[in-house]
Amino acid sequence: MEIRYDKWYSSSLGREMELKTYGERGKPVLYIPCQNGRFYDFENFKMLDAWAPFIEQGMVWVISVDTIDSETWSNKSGNPYLRIRRHEQWVQYLLKEVVPYIHSLQRSRGQAESGVMAFGCSLGATHATNLYFRFPESFDMLLALSGIYDAAYGFDGYMDELVYYNSPLHYLPNMPLDHPYMALYQKNKAVICVGQGNWELPDSTRSLKSILEGKGIPAWVDLWGYDVSHDWPWWFKQVAYFVPKFFEDEPAEDPAPEAAPKAKTVTRRRRKAKA
Repeated sequence: MEIRYDKWYSSSLGREMELKTYGERGKPVLYIPCQNGRFYDFENFKMLDAWAPFIEQGMVWVISVDTIDSETWSNKSGNPYLRIRRHEQWVQYLLKEVVPYIHSLQRSRGQAESGVMAFGCSLGATHATNLYFRFPESFDMLLALSGIYDAAYGFDGYMDELVYYNSPLHYLPNMPLDHPYMALYQKNKAVICVGQGNWELPDSTRSLKSILEGKGIPAWVDLWGYDVSHDWPWWFKQVAYFVPKFFEDEPAEDPAPEAAPKAKTVTRRRRKAKA
């Protein structure tokens, strides 16, 4: 498995941002860490182990990024007007910097540019789901585990246009049936899962399920049992169960022939700060 570290100055955020990639073939998967998480959480919390079989098969490769939740959703003492605008800068960083970065790597490998799967657990699932529904032309698959889909979680009673557009339970009910995104949703694939055990908040997922059904937006919304808690071991099981379902009719890219298996390669790159 090729593992690559990269870092550059983000013009969207006005600071350096780090990320790491795992693998080099198949569907690109953008991993958004849990609340206040860092790019290295994908390895440190053993989520890499859950995805490794799919990476090794050439089914997917994963891009793990940093959050800035500590400045935005988690910073409850801060000004909500400023916090949501900072969060939107992070969203634009993903859309205008990380997605083009993914496409540049695909081109450098002789691969066609493709849509990206958004993946996350807990607040990472919240952000991933928002990316999928706001930008379906860029994010055409979603795996969301144990998310909350109302921005009130981070912004309490505060509401403005940007909070609205980062809160799927608010903007999806008002989306017209003839909106161009509706056709994209029909082609895209989404799995939204939550347990009903300790620390889970399944009502948000139930509300999202009701909205999607009312709009005719396809998604596999799955509520697991009352023994399923809001914790890593269950997310590992859900990854193992759901990821193959996305690709049942899309065989993984055949690996290039080799004389012997390659050892793990660690590639460390640093890009120059943008002017």
